[in-house]
Amino acid sequence: MKLTAEHIDRLYQFTRQHYVEWYDLQTELVDHLANAIEQQCEENPKVSFEEALQMEFKKFGVFGFMEVVEQRQVSLNKRYNKIIWQHFKGFFSIPKIIFTSLLLVLIFFIFSKYSQEGETIFFFFFLLLTTFWIGLFYQSRRNKKQLKSTGKKWLLKEIIFGHSSLAGLSYIPIQFLLQVNFSDSLGIIKAVFLSLFFVSLGLFEYIILVEVPSKAEDYLKETYPEYALENAN
Repeated sequence: MKLTAEHIDRLYQFTRQHYVEWYDLQTELVDHLANAIEQQCEENPKVSFEEALQMEFKKFGVFGFMEVVEQRQVSLNKRYNKIIWQHFKGFFSIPKIIFTSLLLVLIFFIFSKYSQEGETIFFFFFLLLTTFWIGLFYQSRRNKKQLKSTGKKWLLKEIIFGHSSLAGLSYIPIQFLLQVNFSDSLGIIKAVFLSLFFVSLGLFEYIILVEVPSKAEDYLKETYPEYALENAN
């Protein structure tokens, strides 16, 4: 039996009913189910489409599509983290390393110059944390607006615009950082370390909120051939 367009629509509906939100994962599962159902119908022409569908779904086990979803999430999160790391390394190569070095020198000067170490650290931490969550909120709203116009979720797009590997920034032990004293014999080393720490956080924040989202379309088309076809216009 050759599956019709109505059958394919039913398979998409079936994946949504079983908590698969993302179109790319739905498509992957629909392709798998469609091929398996057609094979079943060839081997046993008496079996109905729904019967074949339920038999194939049982093969996924007690948790249904959850394992497939989790595996895909892990895979795309690894890809996303790799993208972030590639952008980060770019700030330590010419010509961006000039900007990075100047930023490091500036932060080091501030830490070594001012005696109110705790207040200075708190200011930088609060500034980074505030801009980070405001940026994530803005990106999430932007993604939701795009979703309303297309009606399709893409897992990598959700990761880029709504879920980042730096979301745990707020859990950094700020109380520990506030205890740093630059006046002792290791003051310069501490200032260098904290300068590297805050500059790195700032770069990661910029990459997550600006650089990667600005190139999201390229990454999505590279990851999903069907995304490139649907957005060709």
